[in-house]
Amino acid sequence: MDELKNNNTIRLYEDKKIRTAWDEEQEEWYFAIVDVIAVLTDSPNPQTYWRVMKKRLKDEGNETVTNCNALKMTAADGKKRLTDVANTAV
Repeated sequence: MDELKNNNTIRLYEDKKIRTAWDEEQEEWYFAIVDVIAVLTDSPNPQTYWRVMKKRLKDEGNETVTNCNALKMTAADGKKRLTDVANTAV
């Protein structure tokens, strides 16, 4: 997934930012999961929401979270941080 380094971008959905990355080789988009959660749930803390949901899914044996990759994306503080991402197939 090294091809994704220079292909990070931000999409807007109802005035909320969703960080994305394009994988040239696989020809698919990856979306920051916490950003999608923020849009869908209006949670005041989507990182905590995702952490709790991810743990519950793992405890149930759900393999969806196993398929989540982590990519470095620009965080709110401007630093590049590993962020759980998913494509539309996950």
